[in-house]
Amino acid sequence: MSAEFVLNAEHRADMGKGASRRLRHTGKVPAIIYGLGKEPTPIAFDHNELAHQIESEAFFSHILTVKLDGKDESAIVKDLQRHPSRPIIMHIDLQRISATETIRVNVPIHFINEELSPGVREGGLISHSVSEVEVQCLPANLPEYIEANLGELELNAIYHLTDLKLPEGVEIVELTHGESHDQAVASVHMPRAVKETDEDEAGAATEAAEGDAAEGDADAAAE
Repeated sequence: MSAEFVLNAEHRADMGKGASRRLRHTGKVPAIIYGLGKEPTPIAFDHNELAHQIESEAFFSHILTVKLDGKDESAIVKDLQRHPSRPIIMHIDLQRISATETIRVNVPIHFINEELSPGVREGGLISHSVSEVEVQCLPANLPEYIEANLGELELNAIYHLTDLKLPEGVEIVELTHGESHDQAVASVHMPRAVKETDEDEAGAATEAAEGDAAEGDADAAAE
């Protein structure tokens, strides 16, 4: 993992919606960190510092270092709430992790070589069914992202979860539930307008052929 994310936290004593609202007015983000058999700890982060860090996609699929009371704790993001219409972080939940315990994290999918797809070369369009996938692994094996190589995707073909190439020690949570959970990741199909045009042209050609045949039969009967 190339990026490193360090969050400076402070304790917060007041709880509840009113307390959280007052905290935000001071430029802070209410948060909580829990896990590893420890009591959940209410904390707060500087809003601008946190907002800068979450600009990176990698923030959500990395092990974060939380500095609190002069000690470092490793954690992952479990939930982040934003204001529905303003660029404000409302709350963030973090889970403590151990180097020896398996974690579950949503990791982004990076689609590559779409322009090389035979289906695209024939005029088809790529459709992405998902943009991230939940994986489970030890913290040391957590990937920043997973690549979906669509360079060989044929027209009307589907790229599934099982087609993703995973790093060693990483597995997709959905696939642990059985073969029926092998979901579509991407597919390539002709644009609807082109397809309908082709179908219309084919229908017109069929009607013309049938008309010519009927006319021929009528001429034969007249003779």
